[in-house]
Amino acid sequence: MKPVKLCTALATALLLALPLSAFAQDAEEEASSPFSATFAVTTDYVFRGVSQTDNEPAFQAGATYSAPFGLYAGAWASNVDFGEGGPDFEVDYFVGWNKDLSDSWNLDLGVNRYTYEGASDGYGDIDYNEYIAKVTWSGPVTVGGILAYADDYSNTGAEEIYAGVSASYDIGDSGFSLGATTGYTSIDAGSDGRADFYDGSVTLSKGFGPATATLGYYDTFGSDASELRRGSDIYKPGVVFTIAVAVP
Repeated sequence: MKPVKLCTALATALLLALPLSAFAQDAEEEASSPFSATFAVTTDYVFRGVSQTDNEPAFQAGATYSAPFGLYAGAWASNVDFGEGGPDFEVDYFVGWNKDLSDSWNLDLGVNRYTYEGASDGYGDIDYNEYIAKVTWSGPVTVGGILAYADDYSNTGAEEIYAGVSASYDIGDSGFSLGATTGYTSIDAGSDGRADFYDGSVTLSKGFGPATATLGYYDTFGSDASELRRGSDIYKPGVVFTIAVAVP
């Protein structure tokens, strides 16, 4: 297991594993109104395998405006817990362009701005931007890929790259859906060190009208993930239950 030498600011950023809202990623879905909203409650706010609430529940809400020509913009918010003195709330702002390339293929290009509120004066500014490209193929199984890049990760000067794939399968007319994801995170702070780890999840979802209930298992793995686990429980595997309601 290789050691990872990190400056204090980058170490904080690694423990946060700052998220991209799952609801923001779903902005490309068509709706009868240009405005849509999502409200959710979850037993743990997990992003890319890492808890953002110190393994505690979260309440979340988001809103999106989608223009007829593919542009969309919105905001999303959740409570967070990054330790003593850290922020209490995350508010994400996003803008992007979504286009169906064919009956099966979809392309989504976007920018997300992550901001954090409620931190003590000495905690520091951890707001940053992430640039995201996604491609989705819809068939008997829906398969997606994501590539994200930040040139100033968590306002530390580090570069972050995330690459991931996902798949989902609707089980007949039952309303149940099986999902799976895997991804790779690389954070490079130059002479201050770097960290690379993988994440994965398996989920089972059930739709109830505008509501969706999801039970999922999430984990991180790789040599650096094992090292990070020794310093924080937020990298350890867990089971999460989420109920989300979409409007309209």
